[in-house]
Amino acid sequence: MKKINRLFLLALCGLTFGCNNQLDLEPQGAPTTGNFWKTESDAVAGVNSIYELYSDDDMYGRGFFWLNNASDDIGTKPRANAERIKNFQVDGNESDTRSIWGKHYQVMKRANDVIRNVPAISMTESIKNRILGEAYFNHAVMHLELAYRYGDDRAGIPIQDRSNPENIYVSRAKNVAENYAYIAEDLKKAADLLPYFSSYSAENYGRAHKTAALAYLVRTYLYAKDWANAEKYADMVISSGKHSLLTNYEDVFKTANNWSSEYIWSVTSSAKDTRVGCIFPGVCLEDKGWGLYNGWGNFYPTKELYDAFQTGDKRREVTILKTGDKFMFFGQERTFNVGAFTVSSSNRTGYQFRKYMEPYSYANPIGSTINPNGDKPSTSLNVPLLRYADVLLMKAEAKLMQGKNADTEINQIRTRAGLAAISGATITDLKRERRCEFGGEWTDRHFDLVRWGDAQTVYAQPLHHADGRVIYPARTFNPQVMNVWPIPPTEIQNSKGSLTQNQGW
Repeated sequence: MKKINRLFLLALCGLTFGCNNQLDLEPQGAPTTGNFWKTESDAVAGVNSIYELYSDDDMYGRGFFWLNNASDDIGTKPRANAERIKNFQVDGNESDTRSIWGKHYQVMKRANDVIRNVPAISMTESIKNRILGEAYFNHAVMHLELAYRYGDDRAGIPIQDRSNPENIYVSRAKNVAENYAYIAEDLKKAADLLPYFSSYSAENYGRAHKTAALAYLVRTYLYAKDWANAEKYADMVISSGKHSLLTNYEDVFKTANNWSSEYIWSVTSSAKDTRVGCIFPGVCLEDKGWGLYNGWGNFYPTKELYDAFQTGDKRREVTILKTGDKFMFFGQERTFNVGAFTVSSSNRTGYQFRKYMEPYSYANPIGSTINPNGDKPSTSLNVPLLRYADVLLMKAEAKLMQGKNADTEINQIRTRAGLAAISGATITDLKRERRCEFGGEWTDRHFDLVRWGDAQTVYAQPLHHADGRVIYPARTFNPQVMNVWPIPPTEIQNSKGSLTQNQGW
């Protein structure tokens, strides 16, 4: 990988460049206006700065995955804030999640700086288009991740004043539909401006690309319940011919396939640089890693998730380790929850997520496939945020919601899982396939349940340990309040009255 001397070490490594190769960059913070935004180099550095925060542990390291702890798939080690989230007893000031809002808006602000300043710079047209496309894309992704978590029909989230960065006290959109419309327009611009991923050379792997923008349009329209457009843009991804399912589900979660045909958008990572990369695999690893590595043991699968898989579903053993399962760890075959590999007392469920463990399977992995710094337990494995299987299942959902047949899409997923094809697939079938396909991923089971209107019923059931005992009793979920999360009170205080809290929190 060639060396690029620019302003941002963290900017490019966080979500931009793949595997273990890192750019030789000097960290000097975010660009300022003064004498900046004059040259093509400035434009490249400016867009690279957008990616800086993706490596932040409060973003895709753990960050708002704590909010996914609300779902019926996840159990956590006992800790106060996790218990508060599980029981919807939060106020938005929890240390684990209160920075989500601000960091997303910080990324959006940097994207808007690019969109406002780059058009006036004299530079290569193709690079200018790519840079602007990256900015529109990243702004849209950040905007979407906040919109459905904090916005509803009663109030959306603030839409930044793109033309005037000094105007920071912006009221909330009147409803989240306004946000979805704005996000969709940004993604359409991004799709028009960006090249296909296949046109990138290795040093640009991880930059936004055309089908990523189209795929996030599908997700945006799915949350907006615009089924026709969700289907339309899913068809555009599919018909592009740029993506396909890998033959084996297990292969999706191998470092060698970070940039496979199933890749659409991921948090790229590093096993060597202690300052960058996604720590999520280490966060999911057994607490203390049986003395061989500093796993954090934050998130574990529940018995409910394990039991959701049908007999013969290959995804279950790829996704979850149960007592007695054999697995490779530090170059040797181990037996999960037996002998020296018994789980710690902090393991809430008796299971572990397996799909992120490939980097730990090798002999002497420290420094090659896992980070030597256990306080930054990143690995060589990219963590998926949106993959091709999701496009197929989002299309299936959109078709079913329109009364159409979705057997083709659902059976592509089932066939790879080793399951028999079905005829006349229903929304119930779709819901099970999403759950089993994306268990433990950032696709967000909790907001699937919210979107379907199922959260209240599902959360009224207790959750169980592998041995059958209750680990979380039935919970009360009030959709009128809890379909969105509370906005951090510090953000409201800092808004000088322009930002109001979600009703009921």
